[in-house]
Amino acid sequence: MRLENKVAIITGAAGGMGRAAALLFAEEGAKVAVVDLQESTAQGTVDEIRAAGGTAIAIGADVSDTQDVARIVERTVAELGLPTVLYNNAGVDLEAKLPMHKVTEDVFDKTVAVNLKGPWLLMKAVTAPMTEAGGGSIINTGSIAGLKAASTPAYSASKGGLLAMTRSAAAELGQYGIRVNGLNPGATMTPMARQQEAELRARGIEFPPEGEVSKQFSPLGRFGTSEDIARAAVFLASDESSYVTGADFNIDGGMNILTSVSTHD
Repeated sequence: MRLENKVAIITGAAGGMGRAAALLFAEEGAKVAVVDLQESTAQGTVDEIRAAGGTAIAIGADVSDTQDVARIVERTVAELGLPTVLYNNAGVDLEAKLPMHKVTEDVFDKTVAVNLKGPWLLMKAVTAPMTEAGGGSIINTGSIAGLKAASTPAYSASKGGLLAMTRSAAAELGQYGIRVNGLNPGATMTPMARQQEAELRARGIEFPPEGEVSKQFSPLGRFGTSEDIARAAVFLASDESSYVTGADFNIDGGMNILTSVSTHD
């Protein structure tokens, strides 16, 4: 198994890309701390892992809260062992494609707090125990929106900042045997994406049939899946990527080579 003897913290793991990663990490032999805002929803992922013979715990926490982040790491160490993988996957896109002048300051602050501050807090918190473990891998979920005009300003800024922070952290933490890399999903059909689509339709923004939409976002002619992203995360978590750090991988079906599509009312 590719992740045998690994202890992984995965945030935003109750659904979507995080859940897919938690299930696949466990299948590959990792012990997984399943972190989500609500512990009851995280427990659903844990139940699936345990039913398949894996080891996991559920932790309800807000990744933008310093005390919650400390508790995530403390419980992981106490119940699973020293963390060797951190997958910063939790994220929000609260703007629902609103134009910038309609986005409130609270929405901007919350977006940056979860998408940028949260990964920073967790990277800080795992550095000491991961160093004690002999090193490890940190994976940050960015976005194609951090590279091009594919979303709204607050979300794009938070993801672009995360990509820059990933590179800086990689340069600093390499001396401790800690690798830091980023994943940039493109148009991935997750529950959050479905919710955003429904919100846009409710505002009267029409969409062509799904097949036509996917061709606008990928030369491959389809949306990405949570499993597409999870497989890339497993590679970065495993020893197969032992000489990879400071990199970001576009898991986007080629979206980054296309002209951006913006959806505002």
